[in-house]
Amino acid sequence: MMTAFIVEDEPLARQELVFLLENSGAVEVVGEGSTLTKSYEAIRHTAPDVVFLDIELAEGTGLQLAEKLQELPKSPSFVFATAYDDYALQAFELHAADYLLKPFDEQRINQCIHKLQRMIPAATEPKTPIKKLPVIENERISLLDIQSILYITTQSGKTQIKTLQKLFHLNEPLASVEKKLTASSFMRVHRSYIVHLEHVTALEPWFNSTYNLVMEDGSKVPVSRTYVREVKERFGL
Repeated sequence: MMTAFIVEDEPLARQELVFLLENSGAVEVVGEGSTLTKSYEAIRHTAPDVVFLDIELAEGTGLQLAEKLQELPKSPSFVFATAYDDYALQAFELHAADYLLKPFDEQRINQCIHKLQRMIPAATEPKTPIKKLPVIENERISLLDIQSILYITTQSGKTQIKTLQKLFHLNEPLASVEKKLTASSFMRVHRSYIVHLEHVTALEPWFNSTYNLVMEDGSKVPVSRTYVREVKERFGL
């Protein structure tokens, strides 16, 4: 799955773009920002595949941020998403992957995603197979057998792994962990959750036609509407 970061200082526009990208089923938004400095630092930490940039921001322009991002060792692709068409030439001179105009259109967003998938090898390459994950435990790094994992989640920007016995912590984004999990028994069911389907004991109806997955330890994992159909199909429902 492709990972994305959004830099937009209008909350409603940012929410709309997050919804359209994640509704495609091909993109996970790993971070959001509204200012240049904080967004730059967050992008360095999350290392997304692509950054969606507004042009006019409170403390500068998306063009300035794009120039700075190109200096990173692993520079992300970037797409400008703006209400102004005046900057298109400058954007493509900076090698922008695409240029989206507000108000956003779902069909146009999907076209952009398909274009990015062709450009970004990581979006289509097979995942690297692993049997263990490095986790932080008592100030040391331990290797955790992935078969013992109930679910992996992001809470307050921190990635956590839940097993029957313990709660562990990771130093990498959820999307990065997802790329490593090749076993078909792991499945994304929510923006903030990946579950090990073999440890699900029940599906519990929730509001707005969604579900909670009941895990072996009794904990409950929410299934967002985007993933309900796929989850039901996996369990033959």
